[in-house]
Amino acid sequence: MHSVSTLRRIFNRDVRLILAILLISAILLLLPGYDRSLGGPVERARARVLTVDNSDVQKFGIISAGSQALTVEILSGPYKGQETPAINTLLGKMETDKVFATGDVAFIVLDNVAEGRVTRATAYDHYRLDTELLLVLLFALLLIGFAGWGGIKALLSFAFALLVMWKLLFPGVLLGYDPLWLALGVVVLITAATLYLVAGVNKIALVALLGSLLGILLTICLALLLLPPFHLHGAIQPFSETLLYSGFENLDLTRVFLSAIFIGASGAVLDVAIDVATAMNEVIEKRPDLRRRELVKSGFTVGRNMTSTMVTTLLMAYTSGYMALLMVFMAQGIPPLYLLNTNYVAAEILKTVVGSLGLVTVAPFTAIVGGFIFVAPQAAPILETESEAL
Repeated sequence: MHSVSTLRRIFNRDVRLILAILLISAILLLLPGYDRSLGGPVERARARVLTVDNSDVQKFGIISAGSQALTVEILSGPYKGQETPAINTLLGKMETDKVFATGDVAFIVLDNVAEGRVTRATAYDHYRLDTELLLVLLFALLLIGFAGWGGIKALLSFAFALLVMWKLLFPGVLLGYDPLWLALGVVVLITAATLYLVAGVNKIALVALLGSLLGILLTICLALLLLPPFHLHGAIQPFSETLLYSGFENLDLTRVFLSAIFIGASGAVLDVAIDVATAMNEVIEKRPDLRRRELVKSGFTVGRNMTSTMVTTLLMAYTSGYMALLMVFMAQGIPPLYLLNTNYVAAEILKTVVGSLGLVTVAPFTAIVGGFIFVAPQAAPILETESEAL
């Protein structure tokens, strides 16, 4: 009977937490967000490419420049079924240019609408939302099928994190709030919501949360301390200069870069913290008479093996985005020492090392915090007396 009442209490507590997260998510969805539309609202639609005219496209080796003249059939919105000419401008940049063929489904911007008919449109990009939706649904089904109720809570935390970043972090930075403090608040909110959703409202989540926050704070301090000797600025991030040219000249890109460092490391920090806290809780449940020092030592042992692999994971995650750049340097015969000294590689080294230092320290932080929270306070004097006797 006692176990049934305990399970019912835990379930009711989890349900209340889930309802609270859903309520906050609904409020975030209703927030207007950042709106900087110029020249009125922009109408977009899905369209199928019917014909393609490449007569104005010029080839320069592997690069294409000029424009494609398209005829498209609109597949969505109030103008569904209409056919309209559309243009696709090629700038000669492979990373941004899109080349359409007959039968492709495109995302278009309706440039001119007269008397209920679309007379001109711009092909914005290939339409991928249907494939992306199928991929997300497959991921959700596999996660729920494997983790059950825990998978549902994990999906809720995932959606909540996306909403918080899209509705609070990005608009807040664009509106002029300090990126560092804003990102810290967002990370704390996401970390707390994720841990309490996944682990439940219990000591495990509390220990993991405190350990994660200590690791994240250390990461921030190290980033602030090490950035000046590296002589790096925020424009090292992709599209940062484009952001400045878009009307945000006063945006502090360096603090945005610092925010990106600990945001990128926070996920791995959270993983280590929750695993160490869970392992320590299992140990203390099996051995409630365990001394605090021994429990902390067990937490150190668990964290030591985890951080050894997570550091490599962090390195691979950070460097994967610069594979082409590293191969360019290698193809040009640039010596490794000069390669390491370039600003792009130095920025990744800073991200990796600072993130890894936060990751390495979060395990002992969590173990020490867990030693004080998992071990009952009234047992501390007895344990200390026994330790002195030994």
